[in-house]
Amino acid sequence: MNVQRTMNDKKIAGVCGGIARQLDVDSGKVRWAFVLLVLFGGLSMWVYFVAWLIMPSDGGSDTYRND
Repeated sequence: MNVQRTMNDKKIAGVCGGIARQLDVDSGKVRWAFVLLVLFGGLSMWVYFVAWLIMPSDGGSDTYRND
């Protein structure tokens, strides 16, 4: 499995967008799941930052979406 951060579907670093693309699900659902896991599931924000550091970028345009 080769998960890459997405530069076209991101709010912060593209980690959740990349995971969503790999799993073929809506990125909003992955973002909500991550937030809920951080708040109620004991998942640490460090997981996101480590993923940011180790996941390669997909090489797309590095612009933030203004939804």
